[in-house]
Amino acid sequence: MLLSNMINITKLWTGAAQPADHIRYGQGTGSTHPGSSTAACMPASSRARKPIVVWNITRTCNLRCVHCYADSHAERYAGELNWEQCCAVIDDLAAYKVNALLLSGGEPLLHPQLPQILQRATDKGLKVTISTNGTRITPEYARMFKELGVAYVGISLDGIGAVHDQFRGVRGAFDGAIRGFKLCEEVGQKTGLRLTLTRNNVQSMEQILNFIEEEGIQRVCFYHLVPTGRGVDVASLRPEEARAALDMLIARAEAWHAAGQTRELLTVTQPADGVYLLLRQLREGRPLAQETLRLLSWNGGGANSSGRGIANIDTQGNIHPDQFWQGITLGNAKTQKFSDIWEAANEPSAQILQELRGSDNPLERQQKLGGRCATCKHFALCGGGFRTRAAFANGHWYGSDPGCYLTDEETQTDICSLL
Repeated sequence: MLLSNMINITKLWTGAAQPADHIRYGQGTGSTHPGSSTAACMPASSRARKPIVVWNITRTCNLRCVHCYADSHAERYAGELNWEQCCAVIDDLAAYKVNALLLSGGEPLLHPQLPQILQRATDKGLKVTISTNGTRITPEYARMFKELGVAYVGISLDGIGAVHDQFRGVRGAFDGAIRGFKLCEEVGQKTGLRLTLTRNNVQSMEQILNFIEEEGIQRVCFYHLVPTGRGVDVASLRPEEARAALDMLIARAEAWHAAGQTRELLTVTQPADGVYLLLRQLREGRPLAQETLRLLSWNGGGANSSGRGIANIDTQGNIHPDQFWQGITLGNAKTQKFSDIWEAANEPSAQILQELRGSDNPLERQQKLGGRCATCKHFALCGGGFRTRAAFANGHWYGSDPGCYLTDEETQTDICSLL
């Protein structure tokens, strides 16, 4: 749930109001902390918002996903947070009023104290979501999620049938995920589908979109691959594949909206998707182009989201700019408060976060970058793509994001001249 690095295709292409508009675009309504108004938690700018915290509560997992950034296995790992440390983290995040807490893994349902973690987090007023492979969801878990007010359960599905099983490294993983969806549906628990786009599954997109429609799934996130962990050996999309994939998502979002289906369709970890969508709107004379430009300008690609709009606490308590960027550690939640670290109150976080966040002026931030990002005319809308992927590709985060599929001509297109 990386709000600041998400592009809401449904919102931008159709104009339909979405649940997190107040956080992502500084407008509209949406879920808030209990007792707070939307206006009270609506940030003044994308750079002023509190982070969404991805907390990997365990590294243990029952599957062997080929793209796992945590390199998880079906074993217990020493050094994970004990109950007292978990309580301290939850209490601090609640007091700091983070935008949301995403519990991940490994497989979070394998954590022996997941029910207690959920109970404490929701009791403290945190908006909690869960990222799971779905195979461990039982009727009891589904009812608990619903009763405790879990905002939604994100279930990973990277293909249909054998494609998903191959991706997840275990036969029967697809059937287990589908069972998890159905158990949540039976109790009225909101679910979302998560899929990582790669060269190995992009050909299954139409099947997946059909499945989403047939099953009535209301929230869908398509992640662009970030090649970390075991994902370094997985092939990312070619530029033409990425463009075709986004065209397909846009077409489906338009069809669902025309049919009166209020489904939220998003892409994650590639802010260039927003620029590509805007350029299409301008070329086609779409009436929402001006509004899309305004919304993308407000969000600014998350304004360097990693280290600002996104945060990660790993299974050992280490705090990182995001869940993929494990090579940078800002501190440890076992001995320090997350809020202190995020406010850059302690070294080494102060120096690192200042460097990552940079100036409030996007042009000043852009001057630090190299490659195509340094000269791209859309930096204020995109923020230079996903900096974590740029860091892995270049050995430092100042390079270009290799996942950007815009043509050289598109990077130099003057949007104002097309309005």
